[in-house]
Amino acid sequence: MSPTWDRRLFLATAVVVALFGIYLVLGGGWLIALGGSPYYLAAGIALVVVALLLWRRRAAALWLYAAVVLATMAWAVWEVGFDFWALAPRGDVLVPLGAWLMLPFITRTLAPVGERQLVGRGPLLALGVVLALALGVVGVSLARDRHAIQGRVAPMGLEPPAVDQAADDWTAYGGSGRGDRYSELAQITPRTVGRLKLAWQFRTGDLPGPDDPAEITTEVTPLKVGDLLYTCSPHQIVFALEAATGKLRWKFDPQVRRDPSFQHMTCRGVAFHRTRPDATAADGTPAPAECPTRIYLPTDDGRLFALDGQTGQPCEGFGDHGQIDLKRGSEVKQVGFYQGTSPPAVTDKVLIMGGAVIDNYSGKVPSGVIRGFDVYSGRLLWAFDAGNPDPNEMPSPTHHFTAGSPNSWAVSAVDEALGLVYVPLGSASPDIWGGNRTPAQERYDSALVALDIATGKLRWSYQNVHHDVWDMDVPAQPSLADIATRDGPVPVLYVPAKTGNIFVLDRRDGHPIVPAPEVPVPQGPAPGDRLAPTQPASQLSFRPRQWLSGAQMWGGTMFDQLACRILFKRLRYEGPFTPPSVQGTLVFPGDLGMFEWGGLAVDGQRQVAIANPMSLPFVSRLIPRGHDNPAAPNGQHPPGTELGVQPMYGTPFGASLGVFLSPLGIPCLQPPWGELAAIDLRTNRVVWRHRVGTIRDMAPLPIPLELGVPMLGGPLVTAGGVVFLTSTMDYAIRAYDVTDGRLLWQDRLPAGGQSTPMSYEQGGRQYIVTVDGGHGSFGTKIGDYVRAYTLAD
Repeated sequence: MSPTWDRRLFLATAVVVALFGIYLVLGGGWLIALGGSPYYLAAGIALVVVALLLWRRRAAALWLYAAVVLATMAWAVWEVGFDFWALAPRGDVLVPLGAWLMLPFITRTLAPVGERQLVGRGPLLALGVVLALALGVVGVSLARDRHAIQGRVAPMGLEPPAVDQAADDWTAYGGSGRGDRYSELAQITPRTVGRLKLAWQFRTGDLPGPDDPAEITTEVTPLKVGDLLYTCSPHQIVFALEAATGKLRWKFDPQVRRDPSFQHMTCRGVAFHRTRPDATAADGTPAPAECPTRIYLPTDDGRLFALDGQTGQPCEGFGDHGQIDLKRGSEVKQVGFYQGTSPPAVTDKVLIMGGAVIDNYSGKVPSGVIRGFDVYSGRLLWAFDAGNPDPNEMPSPTHHFTAGSPNSWAVSAVDEALGLVYVPLGSASPDIWGGNRTPAQERYDSALVALDIATGKLRWSYQNVHHDVWDMDVPAQPSLADIATRDGPVPVLYVPAKTGNIFVLDRRDGHPIVPAPEVPVPQGPAPGDRLAPTQPASQLSFRPRQWLSGAQMWGGTMFDQLACRILFKRLRYEGPFTPPSVQGTLVFPGDLGMFEWGGLAVDGQRQVAIANPMSLPFVSRLIPRGHDNPAAPNGQHPPGTELGVQPMYGTPFGASLGVFLSPLGIPCLQPPWGELAAIDLRTNRVVWRHRVGTIRDMAPLPIPLELGVPMLGGPLVTAGGVVFLTSTMDYAIRAYDVTDGRLLWQDRLPAGGQSTPMSYEQGGRQYIVTVDGGHGSFGTKIGDYVRAYTLAD
């Protein structure tokens, strides 16, 4: 390289170091003013001095730079320990820059004017030793994941309780009404899983169009009954596929209205019912011969269909020629305000249906009423309207269901032996300010209610969050389990919550099996609102044990990490349940929750549950009413989304909701953001826990770094001892050993797999099926794939 180029590169290096230093001085000074770490200001001043020394061609620049790197290492290890991904942004600029400063064109230019010798060995040696130490710190931090729990599921000491479940079929969203996402098939094992191959692939052809909302998603878990697999696409088109080949047998299109103002366009699944010999309807009359097998399909425009399982034709005797208008009984009937995103719970005689109600629009939205219908005729048998002082009051010419009452958008679980359906509820509408809520709306706010299947009467309830103003719904189908004890099996219910708590309740009466004491939470509500003084905290939980701190703020570099620390200090944050505020509140766990609709997978034979918690903070900011934030609708319904500005008409505030991201669009909280864990059901302790998923499909460069990424969807566990997961933000299906969480096998998916896989047997083969269509608001690749894997011969 010519002397001219040497000089130009040298001067450019000095300028870059100066710019780095100036940024850190300005940002570091701001951070100190907010009460944050003094490191950035000190490092910035030192880098400015290094730049000046470089400009003056002084070898002391290398001595000072070595001191900066050494001090940074000491400070970083003091803040976060030997945690590689927490250390990375603190050194991923300084260490490479230090290596650059050791290149000959730098050292030649640092030599005194008129002399040809290189700069002395002292500063080079010092900088080299410091960089070697930094690489040593990297090596130590890579040797062990400080967030992981290494353990093994202990063998059973007692005979596990028997569960009556067909091994070759998958007849409900969660495998059965128990919601355990467990398959009794054992052909695929840790030894054989490496032989999995793609058996067939089907494409639905249902892709987003110009009139769809941002959140168009594929979240479906198919059903398999006999020789047919039933699945649905985002526009609620049902497909019946041959289970062995994936060939289309029939499809049904309900012609759902497309409208960008809908908050969702999704189908999590359909429900199934088979008429038993000598079956009777809820009123005791003989069951009709029509549609001996039925598929129930809820739609995003508020309808519920019953279809013949063999032909796909509507069952004429159900409702109005095969469909029910679910908006009936509510005063507000705006299409898109009530959406059937999840399949109903189906029992022998009663079909139990909830639905999603538009979030954060106003208090005048459809009721979130839970209803029981006759499985054959569709006749309304009972109602549970959680916002009504008399929740079982039926609609009439003089009574509508309560507007904005707590709704159930997730899937319910069923225990027909006890005659109970377990319904997860969200909060009354709107979510982020609750000053107008009535005592009746508060009573079952964000609670799990156990209802009598035949009558809809409340047997018991358990509240997950009191006066919920954080959107901390019970978001997932609860899972039934029977725990083996020396006194016999104990029937329990595992209830995963957005807060990270897993409530373990006796499903007969709702009393906690695992203690969940009330703990004090931050106070200081928004004007006109109120707060509960305490919230329940289960002793089985993935919630953070300590408050977040500036040290846990993250970024791709030290520069956006500094920006995140400034953002963090500007927000109100006093730990979990920090109230929403005009200042802006850091909500962690965030609105997506540590658990979402995927739920848990429960292996009753091994007495273990598999969970996939995620950690992603949100920012909630209340917006006072003003010219750009009217108190009432102006005649136009805004585009549907659960992020961004939410109008919350009828309250003193609108709200802005979003993920807590750096200026580069990276989560401000250090990873892992997604993990897989095993819980021993006998001790209710976490046995193993590992980060899961890479940033291959999140980062600008497709580098598969396993940071542990956010997920939407849940796990599947099989009797063969294998856990399957597809829901990560990178496009992969993975198989893990249920005993210790080791990754056994993975395959690349053609689109985002934000769904929960399932398993069935057909023709002597075990299949694993995943539906991969991506997720609009989650940002994964959109597709229309149904894929089935089986073992190679």
